[in-house]
Amino acid sequence: MLKKIRTAISIALFSLITFFFIDFAGLMPGDTAKLLTKMQLIPAMLSLSAAVLIALAALTLLLGRVYCSSICPMGVFQDVVAWLSKRVFPKKRYRFSKPKNILRITMLAAAGVIFLKFPLLLGFIDPYSAYGRVAANVFRPVYMAGNNALEAIFTTFGSYAFYKTNVFIASATAFTVALLTMAAIGYLAWRHGRAYCNTICPVGTILGFLSKFSVFKIRIDHSKCNGCRACEMKCKAACISGKRHTVDHSRCVGCFSCLDICHKNAISFSPALTRKSADASPAQRPVDEGKRRFLKAGVATAVAAPVAAAKDGAASLTGTRKYVRQHPISPPGSVSTENMLKRCTSCHLCISKCPSRALKPAFMEYGLAGMMQPVMYFEKGFCNFDCTICSEVCPTGAIKRLTKEEKHLNQGGRVVFTRDICVVQVEETSCGACSEHCPTQAVTMIPYKDGLTIPHLNVEICIGCGGCEFICPARPLRAIHVEGLAVQGKAKPFEEQEKEDKEINSFGF
Repeated sequence: MLKKIRTAISIALFSLITFFFIDFAGLMPGDTAKLLTKMQLIPAMLSLSAAVLIALAALTLLLGRVYCSSICPMGVFQDVVAWLSKRVFPKKRYRFSKPKNILRITMLAAAGVIFLKFPLLLGFIDPYSAYGRVAANVFRPVYMAGNNALEAIFTTFGSYAFYKTNVFIASATAFTVALLTMAAIGYLAWRHGRAYCNTICPVGTILGFLSKFSVFKIRIDHSKCNGCRACEMKCKAACISGKRHTVDHSRCVGCFSCLDICHKNAISFSPALTRKSADASPAQRPVDEGKRRFLKAGVATAVAAPVAAAKDGAASLTGTRKYVRQHPISPPGSVSTENMLKRCTSCHLCISKCPSRALKPAFMEYGLAGMMQPVMYFEKGFCNFDCTICSEVCPTGAIKRLTKEEKHLNQGGRVVFTRDICVVQVEETSCGACSEHCPTQAVTMIPYKDGLTIPHLNVEICIGCGGCEFICPARPLRAIHVEGLAVQGKAKPFEEQEKEDKEINSFGF
């Protein structure tokens, strides 16, 4: 029964998180999914969410590593792969392996140093962020293609329950990294079950240390155990030694697969047993050096942090004549590029949920330290004036939550006009598309010649939404584009600027 309950909870949470990443139609209510993404350990640490951290610690101290078993989507993904491998190879058996404590401590120490300086690198080993990239860059295009196939089928029968959408990959680099991540972790799960959780994942190591002190544990009554090793061959975490009648609780993920395989009822998930029926007799119980090594390693983590290999890169649109952005355009509410580098783990949830496709994974716009973090581009769309979705779904605090009123004044960039390639001047024809798409009237049209008008800028009230850049018809380069700001500011309200203009005009200027 415990295994069935755990499986049901795992499937439910895994399905909700996955669908939240791939749902392009907005079918899923966001509040539940947002809660699930904010329950992940590394995002909670980056967002300084004390309530979540305390809750996860208490849960682990009570029930062991149920976080790894049911809450972490990458953990459930590994269980799915391991389950498939058992279907392909029914005779597959696992074997107990000694804990690779040196590797685990090394990865945890590296994660601790990276946590302070380069969350991007932390995102590569953070299980939630790694799975988020897989869901957003691999599963989502597949889901969209499947939707289009159903649309074609249903349409032929006169049903319009589905609508066709554009299938796209946000970034070739992000897609490649996500595919390699899925292949590497999937291979480990196929061959060795939870090897990733118990050797590489820093979350698994942290919770593994806490789970040693949990109230409820998988326990073996050595007086009943006949040493058949059936539990050992069933254990995906390779933490049960049937020969020695022991369980390495730091690696046990609480999958409960061992409970229903024991025909002697020698295994239970329970609080501490009596001394007579403890996990192992004193002569059999191995000396546990894990805690000692863990504490020593915590003191010895003074490792030199990696140095960013590149400064903020240049970004340009298509064309032979390039204009260069001095700073990339970070999502509204990200405060600054420095804040992005400190907190963003590149889970790509904001990119996946952006309804206008204005966000894409960065390449070198933020430098090497910010690869794959979200950056604003306006080839496919622009940032909707009233949209605050990216700030609502961010689980790490890299994008500060904004109200619509705050979003209307959040200045993430400033408009730049290149007059000599504007179609009004080059082709002597009327346009005004940029002005029509500016929600703050930072771009207006003023008289030019022969009855024509040409754009005029007021950068003080520009919020950098990119509406003007997206719609500009000039090619190969846009005649108007947005220059990002290293630190986001507050735009002047249009009403305030209008009042100042009236006062100036009243003096005859």
